[in-house]
Amino acid sequence: MRSLIDIQELSVNEIDELITVANDIIDNPAKYSEKCKGKILATLFFEPSTRTRLSFESAMFSLGGNVLGFSEAQSSSSAKGESVADTIKTVGYYADIIAMRHPKEGAPMVAAMNTDIPVINAGDGGHNHPTQTLTDLLTIQREKGRVNNITIGVCGDLKFGRTVHSLIGAMSRYENVKFVLISPEELKVPEYIKQTVLEAKNLEYVETTSLEDAMPELDILYMTRVQRERFFNEQDYIRLKDSYILTPQKLEAAKEDLCIMHPLPRVNEISVAVDKDPRACYFRQVNNGKFIRMALIMKLLEVK
Repeated sequence: MRSLIDIQELSVNEIDELITVANDIIDNPAKYSEKCKGKILATLFFEPSTRTRLSFESAMFSLGGNVLGFSEAQSSSSAKGESVADTIKTVGYYADIIAMRHPKEGAPMVAAMNTDIPVINAGDGGHNHPTQTLTDLLTIQREKGRVNNITIGVCGDLKFGRTVHSLIGAMSRYENVKFVLISPEELKVPEYIKQTVLEAKNLEYVETTSLEDAMPELDILYMTRVQRERFFNEQDYIRLKDSYILTPQKLEAAKEDLCIMHPLPRVNEISVAVDKDPRACYFRQVNNGKFIRMALIMKLLEVK
């Protein structure tokens, strides 16, 4: 059985197929309401989550399947010292597919190596979050009508933000995509991503510390929060957390058809006053997450 640990494991054709199926689910939900009847999804969340966990659970219920699992490490046997491998081997007897979030990079890969059922990486540390990236791609396609020929600005924590790393990797495979990387000096995109993705593929990108300067050219603005849980030093977090706050005033120079995205949760990096702006796509983005996860669950369970 196939798992999904990294977005790069999916070809562009496969991503496009998932987007097509997700759009069909949105248009014809009744057609899919029993596609996974009798199947069980295990949600193993060793790290807190609201949207991702509930989105997976809602997706499985909407396909007619069932869900079991836990929402924090303390409520699982890992609190007693059980290894990820042993937990996964056990859960493999109870479920047909696993969605797993873990604070340690690589844990979902270890999980996939220790079970015969599909494992979906629902986020591993600062590393990968492939279903958030699929959600982002579906949102871009639905809002802009395309995933190519786009200038995308990613703003905030580009160093630790796993959603940003996955999105850059995925968008780099589409034609004529330009990246504008907006962050404080301390939170710039890691060198390895620049070298192995942006420069290796000869992609156009610019780095800037100014959101205002970048705004007029953007088709997509992807905001991220500065993540307290990734910092070793509370003083550094406090100093950087309010670096970029999107307000209606900052949007005055933006395109009329700008698409504002955010993987959520937000803290204060987007003013609630922006929520009323028709260009604010982040809650539609949340909704899209359920449908792309439905498409992915069906694909990995080989449900037609």
